[in-house]
Amino acid sequence: MTPGERELRRARAYLNRVAEPPAPALSELVTEVGPVRAARLVGAGPLPARVAAETSARRAEDRAEADLSAIAALRGRLVVPEDAEWPAEAFACFTTPVAQADQRWRAPLALWVRGAGRLDELGERMVAMVGARAATGYGQRVATEFGYELAQDGIVVVSGAAFGIDAAAHRGALAAEGRTVAVQACGLDRAYPAAHQGLLDRIAQSGAVLSEYPPGVRPARYRFLVRNRLIAAFAAGTVVIEAGVRSGARRTASAAAALGRVVMAVPGPVSSALSVGCHLLVREEQAVLVTRAAEVVEAVGRIGADLAPGLSAPRQHTDGLSPELLAVYEALPARAPRHSEQLMRDSGVPLHRVRSALPLLELRGLVGCGVSGWHRVRPDAGRGGA
Repeated sequence: MTPGERELRRARAYLNRVAEPPAPALSELVTEVGPVRAARLVGAGPLPARVAAETSARRAEDRAEADLSAIAALRGRLVVPEDAEWPAEAFACFTTPVAQADQRWRAPLALWVRGAGRLDELGERMVAMVGARAATGYGQRVATEFGYELAQDGIVVVSGAAFGIDAAAHRGALAAEGRTVAVQACGLDRAYPAAHQGLLDRIAQSGAVLSEYPPGVRPARYRFLVRNRLIAAFAAGTVVIEAGVRSGARRTASAAAALGRVVMAVPGPVSSALSVGCHLLVREEQAVLVTRAAEVVEAVGRIGADLAPGLSAPRQHTDGLSPELLAVYEALPARAPRHSEQLMRDSGVPLHRVRSALPLLELRGLVGCGVSGWHRVRPDAGRGGA
């Protein structure tokens, strides 16, 4: 690493800590003068009022070297926009007019990363899966199955490693030996939740665990809400599986929509409070309804190339009958025989047409003729009932 590269990385590390994300004013300053110059201005001043408001509480707190040493001790790294690994294509969504009009949607100044996966490669085909922490068995089963099937299709699953839907999605992807990404709302030197330390370690083996918060930063409710924009930005689409009316999952869906991403929702029981958020997203036309992983792939995939296969309806042995043939067949009781004249009265089909229909039905293996008249023939076991 050259001295210039080291200085740039140190500047990004300092700026990453000095302001609470998403820090729109500081981001604009970095874009205008570059990270090294911005770090010097923040440290020594003078600063525009908006930048000063974002940085005044921490501007004297230069822990860049300590933070870089801490991430190295975790066998991690600081990834900055100047690196080839930076997910520039995914984060281009932050530069759209819609995103720029809202100060909540700003790209991170840097990312602290632990894991074998490169961010630029992981982001090539990625789907976010979010939902309730207190998920039902139904929701966790769906999340696991979706995660597994998406991973089998080569799609990277990104989520927040929380209890419930997040963990189920990660575990589903790992079960398929796929790659998955966990975005944390705290420093990477602490696992959140602590019970998921093992899960996070497994994720890092082939994927990545990342955060825009430097080592030592504790999780906080508002940080989860800020973090959610990164989950949405990384992925081509976000799937919501179980969410209440007010929930972080719905906020992630809102971020995804604002950033131009596809939003999808999985339906659930109408009696479940955890399905209300998903149903509202669909009812208000903010999300596409999906019921299987193939439909998720179709929603985020290539037009005309990633279509979900149609659902096959069970065949009935009467499929393909004309209305007249069906009327004659339905006029036959399940167990009692009938003569042509009785079938004429019961079906409303003229007698000569009934007499023509019965041999055709016999050729189809649907009826037979005996001493007592015409009767239904029990269909083959593999062909289903009437």
